[in-house]
Amino acid sequence: MASRYWVVSLPVQNSASTLWNNLQDQISKHSFDTPLYRFNIPYLRVGTLDSLLALSDDLLKSNTFIDGVSHKIRRQIEELERVSGLETNALTVDGVPVDSYLTRFVWDEAKYPTMSPLREIVDGIHTQVAKIEDDLKVRVAEYNNVRGQLNAINRKQSGSLAVRDLSNLVKPEDIITSEHLVTLLAVVPKYSQKDWLSSYETLTTYVVPRSSKKLYEDNEYALYTVTLFGRVADNFRTSARERGFQVRDFEYSPEAQESRKQELEKLVQDQDMLRSSLLQWCYASYGEVFSSWMHFCAVRVFAESILRYGLPPSFLACVLSPSVKGEKKVRSILEGLCDSANRQVTYWKTEDEGGAMAGLGGDTDAHPYVSFTINIA
Repeated sequence: MASRYWVVSLPVQNSASTLWNNLQDQISKHSFDTPLYRFNIPYLRVGTLDSLLALSDDLLKSNTFIDGVSHKIRRQIEELERVSGLETNALTVDGVPVDSYLTRFVWDEAKYPTMSPLREIVDGIHTQVAKIEDDLKVRVAEYNNVRGQLNAINRKQSGSLAVRDLSNLVKPEDIITSEHLVTLLAVVPKYSQKDWLSSYETLTTYVVPRSSKKLYEDNEYALYTVTLFGRVADNFRTSARERGFQVRDFEYSPEAQESRKQELEKLVQDQDMLRSSLLQWCYASYGEVFSSWMHFCAVRVFAESILRYGLPPSFLACVLSPSVKGEKKVRSILEGLCDSANRQVTYWKTEDEGGAMAGLGGDTDAHPYVSFTINIA
C-alpha cells in the first residue's frame, strides 16, 4: 500500500475524457509504475469570487488541523496495538481500506449536500473533527490516569528495597507483635550483611538474640527482621542509621494488604477495559476523520481549481502515487498536459514546496496546475 499520494487537477481544454485518456497514455509510457486514479468530485456550489478567495485563505490551515488529528489518532492506535500485543490492523472507512477509500473516492451526498455553500461544508467538517479531537483527549486522559496509578503501584512493588512497598514480601509468621515485643524491618546494603549480622544485637539493649532473619534480597539491598522490646525501638533506629542500616516504617495488616490487592486487580481490569474501549473508538473515529478529510480535499481541489482555471468549472481531478525516483518525470508529464495559456498566468506551489499560490510565472518550484500531497501513514 502506498502511503504518499498527490491530488492534482488539470485544466480541461476539450473534454475531460480525452484529457484522462492522454494522461493514462503518458503515464503508462513514461512512468508505468505510477498508480493513477480519477478523483471524482461532484459539481459543488461555487458562490461568489470573494467567498472563494476568503475560503482559500483558510483551506491550508484547516487541512493542517484535520491531517494532524488523523495522524494523532493513528499514532494512538499504533501505541495501543503495541501495548496490547496485537497485530497491526489495516485501517478502514466503513470496512474499506483507507487507500482504497482515497483512490475510489465517492462523495457522500447525504452527509454533505452538494447544494450547501462550500464554507458551510468546510466549517461542518472542521467542527466534526474538532469534536472528535476533544473526545480523544478526554478518553486518552482517562486511560492514562488509570495507567499512571497502576504504574505507580508497580514501581512501589518492583523498586529498590529502600523505597518499595514491603507488604508482599512479609508473611504473618515473620512479624511478632505483643505487649512488649515488636519486629522491625531493616534494609541492609547487600555488601554489609556480615556487619549487620555481627552487630544488630548490640545496637541497643533488649534486642532478642538471633532474632534477625533475611526475607528478601535485590541487587542493592537485603531485607532483615529484628525483634526487640518496643520501648527501645527508637534507640535502635537511630543506632542502625548511624551504621548505614535503614529501618523501614512498616505495620503488618492483612486487611490493608487484601485491600491493596483488590485495588491492584481492579486497576488492571479498568486499564484493560479502557484500553480495549479506546482502541475500538480510535478505529471508528479514524474512519470518520479520514472520510471527512477526503471530502475536505475534494472541496479544496474544487475551490482552488475554480480560482486557478476560472468558470465554468472545467478540470480533471486525479490521484497519483509516484515513486521518489519517478516524481520528476510525472511532474513533467502533468505540466505537458496543461494548457500553455494557463501556464503563463499563475503557477501553483505545492504545500511541501512552500505552500499557497506563487506569484507570476518563472518560479521553478511551482506548477501550472493545482497539486497537494496526502500522507496516509
